[in-house]
Amino acid sequence: MLELAGIIILGILAQWFAWKFKIPAILPLILVGLFVGPVSTLFSENGAKWIEPLWNGEIGLFPGERLFNFVSLSIALILFEGGLTLKKEEIKSVGPVIYKLITLGAFITFVTAGVAAHFLIGLNWPLSFLFSSLIIVTGPTVITPILRNLAIKKDISTILKWEGILIDPIGALVAVLVYEFISVGSDHGTRYTQETLIEFGKIIIIGFSIGFTSAYAFAMALKNKMIPHYLLNAVVLAMVLGVFVLSDLFAHESGLLAVVIMGMVLGNKNIEALKEVLYFKETISILLISILFILLSANINISDMELVWNWRSLVLFAVVVLIVRPLGVFASAYHSDLMTNEKIFISWVGPRGIVAAGIASLFGLKLTMQGVENANYITPLVFMIVLGTVLLNATTARLVARLTKVLLKKSEGILIIGASLPARLIATYLKDNNRRVVLIDSNPNHIVYAKKDNLEAIQCDIYSDDLIENIELNDIGYLMALTGSNTINKYAIKKLKLNFGEEGAFRLISSDEMLDPSNNPVNGLFSQTDDFINISEVVRDYPNINEVEITSEEQYFNILETINKEIKAVPLFIKNQHGEIQIIPSNSEQLSIESGYKLMYLGKKLDFKSD
Repeated sequence: MLELAGIIILGILAQWFAWKFKIPAILPLILVGLFVGPVSTLFSENGAKWIEPLWNGEIGLFPGERLFNFVSLSIALILFEGGLTLKKEEIKSVGPVIYKLITLGAFITFVTAGVAAHFLIGLNWPLSFLFSSLIIVTGPTVITPILRNLAIKKDISTILKWEGILIDPIGALVAVLVYEFISVGSDHGTRYTQETLIEFGKIIIIGFSIGFTSAYAFAMALKNKMIPHYLLNAVVLAMVLGVFVLSDLFAHESGLLAVVIMGMVLGNKNIEALKEVLYFKETISILLISILFILLSANINISDMELVWNWRSLVLFAVVVLIVRPLGVFASAYHSDLMTNEKIFISWVGPRGIVAAGIASLFGLKLTMQGVENANYITPLVFMIVLGTVLLNATTARLVARLTKVLLKKSEGILIIGASLPARLIATYLKDNNRRVVLIDSNPNHIVYAKKDNLEAIQCDIYSDDLIENIELNDIGYLMALTGSNTINKYAIKKLKLNFGEEGAFRLISSDEMLDPSNNPVNGLFSQTDDFINISEVVRDYPNINEVEITSEEQYFNILETINKEIKAVPLFIKNQHGEIQIIPSNSEQLSIESGYKLMYLGKKLDFKSD
């Protein structure tokens, strides 16, 4: 009981530690597992592990087949959740570089890493390609923490983010197929005869058939409201486990393929209830991953670690990082708009993730039990790649970003909270002046209108944490809250200033603050005489942004006074001689003005007397 409770507690503590220090969760999870497992034997009194999942096949927390059963069911649930995230329209909408990375890049990794494992480690060809299939995936859970604090170009963040999201289920599917082929071969004395190929075909057909059929049956049940809302998550959990077991009954080892296919098919069905299912599955996956990786790491023995404690493994790691990954990236980015330095950075950032480690452990355990020669190399080799790439990228990503000059000197992007008509007009002006602008709003209609104006817009609840986790916003340095709710504006500044407002965070003043000039907030925006209602009325009557050249600081304050007195005009920005735009705060005396600057204001075009 103590060991079981300890695994859960240590797993959640490791997840919290990863969140607190913004590192991939897989790193502390595996390290904790290794510490309470093989490492603990070095200083325990009787040389036993503190946590022993399986020993001599019969003793431990999960004796006999129970460890394999638990790992199999856990991986099935994790892969199903991964399959739910893969959507056809996302693949179609991503750029050609991302599409090539998850196809051509994955194929290059599969072939070259397999060849390297065969000649360097001495694995037979099937096991070599099983190893290479397992290290295809990167994964958002390892990419996001590494890139979260790097201010790099959006294009680079987008490529790395979408590669990780899309390649998880694809890599899992390839690994499952390779494993099925090896497993069938081992059942026939490793002779890949016609009978072996027939058995392999049987696994593919049954896995795909049951996966597709179950997905469509479940989708039909949801559409016809045959499942009550309070039972939805429990039914999904039971169905995934049922599909896994049913498929395995018809064709041994086809269960993982069936659940991956089921997840992919359901993920592309337009069913509202599936969003709630996905949230539930994410929670289950976090708990399972926390338990799973401590168990799997603890199950590794010192002898397993010694298998990869040699120069051949080190060379294999170097080949994967310095040859295999760059080869896939450069081939995928050929004839793209990416510069050479950007390709080098993307090549460097390729940490392997949870799917690779989890499936490797499962397949390594099963193939070892089946008596496949050298199958005991699979788990430690993949764990070495996972730990090595995560540690390497987590510690050197910023240095490499600086050396390759993809690290932005200043975060110039602007995040606008609210996508109403005034916000869209201001965003369009900023975009036309070469500033990256992102609007967020919980109102779907506002987002639709923004996208029709060719603006970058995200439908998002300001109270959720999704925005902070979005690594595509790493180049955002300015924050403007432009909603009609003073409560939301204040909350946005308080919550998001640290992440997106390092260069400046501003909000519209409230109606009460407008009536009390002495109550001018430090982070007030534009002017002390205009709240959301005033700005909306100005945009309704005069949806224009005008420019006036400034000849002196005195003239600037005279112009500003004239604009503030005018009912149908609102000051917005200052532009210097180099075209750089600066936001005007409500306390405009904070700005330093020089001759040659321009003042931008919203509303009615005014005539100003030159000095």
